[in-house]
Amino acid sequence: MRKRSLATLIGALVAGSLCAGAPNPRAAAAEPGVGGPPQTGVQPGPGIDLDTVTIPELQARMANGSLTSTALTAAYLRRIKDINPKINAVMHTDPTALDQASASDARHRRGDIRGPLDGIPVLLKDNVETRDLPTTAGSLALAGSPPERDAALVTRLREAGAVILGKTNLSEWANFRAAKPTSGWSAVGGQTHNPYVLDRNPCGSSAGSAAALAASLAQVAIGTETDGSIVCPAGMNGVVGHKPSLGLVSRAGVVPISAEQDTAGPMARNVVDTALTLAVLSGDDTASAGQRPAFLGQLTNPRSLHGKRIGLWRLPSLGPEVDAVMTRTAQQLRRAGAEVVEVTPPYQKRLAALEFPALLSEFHRDIDAYLATRHGPRNLAELIAFNRGHAAERTCFAGQELFEKALAAPPTTDPQYRAERAQLKDLARRSIDETMAAHRLDAIAAPTNPPAWTTDCARGDDDIVPSSTPAAVAGYPSLSVPAGSVNELPVGLLLMAGDHQDGELLSLGAAVEHRLHAWRAPRYLPSVGRDGTR
Repeated sequence: MRKRSLATLIGALVAGSLCAGAPNPRAAAAEPGVGGPPQTGVQPGPGIDLDTVTIPELQARMANGSLTSTALTAAYLRRIKDINPKINAVMHTDPTALDQASASDARHRRGDIRGPLDGIPVLLKDNVETRDLPTTAGSLALAGSPPERDAALVTRLREAGAVILGKTNLSEWANFRAAKPTSGWSAVGGQTHNPYVLDRNPCGSSAGSAAALAASLAQVAIGTETDGSIVCPAGMNGVVGHKPSLGLVSRAGVVPISAEQDTAGPMARNVVDTALTLAVLSGDDTASAGQRPAFLGQLTNPRSLHGKRIGLWRLPSLGPEVDAVMTRTAQQLRRAGAEVVEVTPPYQKRLAALEFPALLSEFHRDIDAYLATRHGPRNLAELIAFNRGHAAERTCFAGQELFEKALAAPPTTDPQYRAERAQLKDLARRSIDETMAAHRLDAIAAPTNPPAWTTDCARGDDDIVPSSTPAAVAGYPSLSVPAGSVNELPVGLLLMAGDHQDGELLSLGAAVEHRLHAWRAPRYLPSVGRDGTR
């Protein structure tokens, strides 16, 4: 795909200018009143369904005066109060959220809005620094004073007028502590549950962000990923997650694992909201007022997939039920005019062998530098000692094997480390570039996730999900959209493309989302059997 700027492909959304031609991609799939928590009257206004409403629709309402940010924010706060106890996804709400919303309402009355996110409630993963809220990475070691600054991406959100609604739970230290962790658990936040089936896991370190979105506790959320921690939670919780190209979103003020792979990215219940949020996070939201984002046209154009070439990487190791979802997906895309060819990106075994040792060295370097900026343990050795001395850090799983291995890993100045990291990046990029070139592809598609496993602290995760690795290691973009479900449990379709092809990937993702129409509201079931029975 030919590269174009995000401004060209996404643009700035001005209230009311696009909504007549941008139908909701999820509304027809909603099943109001089927299962789930009791209806609690938390909708912000007549005709607004928080499960399915999009940012363009909200901005149209704010423009015509039938909705205020204050009403929207209050509705989300009430929903957090009512529903969050079921899933434990939100750790803190911001006590200034309604004041932020009121300031947005004043801007709307003056006709002085700052862009599509002005007045839109956003949740942040709790490894993204906020100067006025705790930022703990789920660890008691950072649970004292908040940081002294906002992360760069939070500054962008505030400047865009977004309402910072609060912080979401995560897998402690972004799942880089123990050899067999339990995703969605942290010593500070406890265990987050999958809203579809409550005894199932939400996957990945952005677990709280994804679960909160599935439960409609905010309009959008921010996650972070080193390898899989945006896209796997998105897939497993039936929402959309975009891992941007490396460097597109600033990582300043985000608790690190590896500067070579870390990125924050947007998560939402639809591709439109995801793309509009990415435009703000990346600083590429300056297109002229009223410009129609190019990808929005794909939502209404029945030929938007016509002629697209998509390589399907099946990954049969995820099981026959997931493979059946991929077969149905391929059939639907072909009926829409896409050409789907089966592919197997090369070098995957070598990537798996090289990635973990590289991350150990990088984590030691990067976490030492980060801890030096915070109150608490000043380096990795002190952090290990802290965990040994605090029993609450061991209530789900005791291990910190990754910390200990990182402490003993070669430094990033080591020649062997440098050679292996260079090979790792080269092979990851070639695995995508060569596959796309050989088959003349617009994107590679794969299952994002298996059906969610049962959460079990004693066993830990069952999370061998190789589809995220090539794009994560290469620094290329990936995007998960809902594809279907297995026994009530969502399965995502992961799309990946070449370096900085984020806009093109979002355009394609919007068309795929519209064609698959796979989203269903969570029902908060306590459990399901293998045959789907309750």
